[in-house]
Amino acid sequence: MNKLIDKLIIFVFCLALYLTTVTNAYVIVTVLAAIIFSAASSYLDEGRITVGIFVAYVIFCFVEPASLAFLPLLCYDVLIANYKWLWLLAVLPLITGLNLLTGTAAVLIPVFIVVAYFLKKRTLALETMKKDYFLLRDQAKETALQMEKKTRLLMEKQDYEVNLATLEERNRIARDIHDNVGHMLSRCILQTGALLVVSPDDQIKTGLGSIKETLSEAMNSIRDSVHDLHDEALDVRVELQTLINNFKFCPVKFDYDVATSLENDVKYCVIAVVKEAFSNIIRHSDATKVAVTVREHPGLYQLVIQDNGTTTRDIDARGMGLKNIMDRVTTLNGNVHFSTDKGFRIFISVPKNK
Repeated sequence: MNKLIDKLIIFVFCLALYLTTVTNAYVIVTVLAAIIFSAASSYLDEGRITVGIFVAYVIFCFVEPASLAFLPLLCYDVLIANYKWLWLLAVLPLITGLNLLTGTAAVLIPVFIVVAYFLKKRTLALETMKKDYFLLRDQAKETALQMEKKTRLLMEKQDYEVNLATLEERNRIARDIHDNVGHMLSRCILQTGALLVVSPDDQIKTGLGSIKETLSEAMNSIRDSVHDLHDEALDVRVELQTLINNFKFCPVKFDYDVATSLENDVKYCVIAVVKEAFSNIIRHSDATKVAVTVREHPGLYQLVIQDNGTTTRDIDARGMGLKNIMDRVTTLNGNVHFSTDKGFRIFISVPKNK
């Protein structure tokens, strides 16, 4: 666009000069010829064809000296180009047609060529600045996107590590309660029971029975609390990754795409099914690779275990392993599908609890 504006400015200057110096009836012919040559030169990229157009116009200037008025317009395309000194060819028709030009035209045509040079230089500088600007802008956007991605990954990793540390701390607390307080309460209950057996006094037995009942209630309460802590601290992704790391039979591709926390019964079901599937692969399959996928959908959870084994397993026989899988999933109102297409595949879907 800038080049077009530059050429339009030069054309206006050249046209004004041409109209003041030429009075014959064929004024429009020279103007049209200059426009055609200039348009063809602008349409094509700077190269040999542009050079050919410029040379052709220089030759045309020998035939029609009046066209010298538009010579700066054609010089614009070859100034500051690969053929830097080509524009000096314009001097030849200027010298030969000098006696046919007025004094004003002889001065203004070289001046217009110089103006064309500076306009072309300014436009090229602006285009270079524009390209540099767009390049810097794109690099800045790319850097910003990369930084945003790294920041997001760091935040996700930090959240995961915090969540993992929280779960580990809950497990530690549950173990401490179970190993310390639970054992002490169990000992107290046993000692109270022993005293009940050996004590001859009925009043003391009544008191000891009340104490034993209270200790038993406390023990049940602690057992429930420890169980709840353990359930909350159970991370399915970590447990499955541990199972996969311990599975040495063949490589396992693991894809876990669950954003929310699974219900406790679903957690135990997923872990148990994967354990059973790995056990079946080791005993019945010649697979060389396994894929485990856990995915969350708006209304259900999905578990897919696929291997590439060629050993045929009798699905209709309903061995204990496959029957256990079906029983677990059915308890959760889920669906199970087994297939032997390109290996053995277990497809499970479990609805979410609303």
